[in-house]
Amino acid sequence: MKKLSRLKFLLSLVASLTSLGLGAASPQAPKLLVGIMVEGLDGDCLDLLRERFGEGGFRLLERNGLTIAHTDYGTSLDAAAATAEIMTGAAPSINGIQAQYTYDRDARRVVSPYSDAAAMGNFTNASYSPAALKVSTISDEARIASGGVNVVYAVATDPAVSLALAGHAGNSALWLDAKTGNWASSTFYKELPVAVAARNRMAPLSARLDTMSWTPSLSPDEFPMLPDHLTRYPFRHVFPRSKSERLDMFTSSPLVNAEVTDVAIDLLSSLRVGQHPGVTDVLNVAYTLEPYTYGKNPDNRPELYDAYVKLDRKLEQLFSTIDRRVGLDSTVVFLAATPRRASTRRDEERWNIPYGEFSTRKAASLLNIYLMAIYGNGDYVSGFHRGQFYLNQKEIKERGLDIRAVRAEAADFLSRMTGVDRVYTIDDIIAGRAGENPEAIRRNTVRDNAGDLMVEIVPGFETVDDLTDPMATNGGDVHRLAATTAPAFIMAPGLPAQTIGTPVDARAIAPTVASILRIRSPNGAAVPPVRPQK
Repeated sequence: MKKLSRLKFLLSLVASLTSLGLGAASPQAPKLLVGIMVEGLDGDCLDLLRERFGEGGFRLLERNGLTIAHTDYGTSLDAAAATAEIMTGAAPSINGIQAQYTYDRDARRVVSPYSDAAAMGNFTNASYSPAALKVSTISDEARIASGGVNVVYAVATDPAVSLALAGHAGNSALWLDAKTGNWASSTFYKELPVAVAARNRMAPLSARLDTMSWTPSLSPDEFPMLPDHLTRYPFRHVFPRSKSERLDMFTSSPLVNAEVTDVAIDLLSSLRVGQHPGVTDVLNVAYTLEPYTYGKNPDNRPELYDAYVKLDRKLEQLFSTIDRRVGLDSTVVFLAATPRRASTRRDEERWNIPYGEFSTRKAASLLNIYLMAIYGNGDYVSGFHRGQFYLNQKEIKERGLDIRAVRAEAADFLSRMTGVDRVYTIDDIIAGRAGENPEAIRRNTVRDNAGDLMVEIVPGFETVDDLTDPMATNGGDVHRLAATTAPAFIMAPGLPAQTIGTPVDARAIAPTVASILRIRSPNGAAVPPVRPQK
């Protein structure tokens, strides 16, 4: 009877695993998990450029894995917040990361949520740790499942993205220092790979930038749907010492994706990532496809299309190295995109497109005058960041005023300003009364560091944040309403190739990967795994 009961249990277990649609249970754990985040990856551009891709990059993912045509983040998130959501399976209100930078009310300045004075920097003066990430990540859960025998490494241009990729239990999070161009890390993590330290000393990026140039991978007339005038003169971008912003220019170009790939391959080679018996190692990387804004021509489609082609080739190089050293048949790969920013540079004046500027300094000054007329002389507005005004809550409290009433008065005043479409108070957001998708706005708002007022700007207007930066003369981007796709791919042994055309909640990616690996989901992940069709 015991044997019969045991047989029934095993048959039931196999049936339940198969019902997930993720393939039969593998007798061994995958050797490697590769997580890839791509900032600004757009599904329409993938479709447009597919014929220009090789067989081993994006096409490999489409041919051999699950394609999610549209990943839904609820509202627009930057790369830092989107990466945290993908890795934790939890929205910002749960995971604690709302954006790459947040506003410090007391100091009245913009700071990284990952800033941590208790952590020293390696090859950087900046101090960061993942302490602000309030829940576990898929990388953490993979590490816990192995008992710490496996390794977890993350490589990204930005520290906020790298820290989310490495999680709390990773071996090392690596990023490019914005001032020196060194590959940097934090003493929060126990390792700084020797290969990375050697790269900083023997071949620092700062010494190589002068020799680099970005030119098209294809003849301009090979890019699809470009007007004739954009195909006549191939672009060329360089990063000379005479340009003070040359590091920013480089990290905004697709050449930085090559740098990320090289470091990732160094880790695969020197640290035997994916070759530790019986456990699943983790290598996470982040790339960018955001439009290049340092060129002279406002129409930067040639640069954008070339960036896609170049990234496809880097993915092929990475996958080829993994196949050679580890085996793609023993590797789980997921690639998730963050939606491309809907804002753009201003069109040339000759096109007569309606345009306006929303000055945050002027808006804050007028708002403060209005509140003084109601409540008496005082300093009622502290600052502005990412579409949100911060009120001086300390002064409002000292005056014995009702903060909700002050917010409501301020929202009513701001909503009548030129260039403002809508204004929501934090009270409206938390109560689920804001916008056309109030639940999405609520879950993507971190109450602890959110502003008092969220302002939506009219399309065609440029936000000039001269309150935060008195020297600002423009915001760089003109607001534009646009629905953008954010595709995702999951490739794993036994997972059949198919496409899900309906939107999938971004929070479902981590639980889906956890199901494939047969490990726990991150502790903040409440959305069930994706259920592919059989």
